[in-house]
Amino acid sequence: MIAIWVAIMVVLMAQLLVYTWCRVQYVQTGYEITEATQEHQRLMDLHRKLQVEEARLRSPERIMRIGRQRGLVMPGSKQVVVIP
Repeated sequence: MIAIWVAIMVVLMAQLLVYTWCRVQYVQTGYEITEATQEHQRLMDLHRKLQVEEARLRSPERIMRIGRQRGLVMPGSKQVVVIP
């Protein structure tokens, strides 16, 4: 009779340990998902900021201003040669 009770207790303890392990894994996975979501949001914000910066750097006005500062000028109509 004691062997049956010990076997039942062992099964119940094993079930409790497996359940606890599953819950811990569930919570840990939730934390990892939250962390990955925050990292994704941070990277998306950085991507948007970089797109704005790229647009600013490609701005024709900025390029013309830098060219003028370096002594460059727009070519005249007689300086342009069209190659067929």
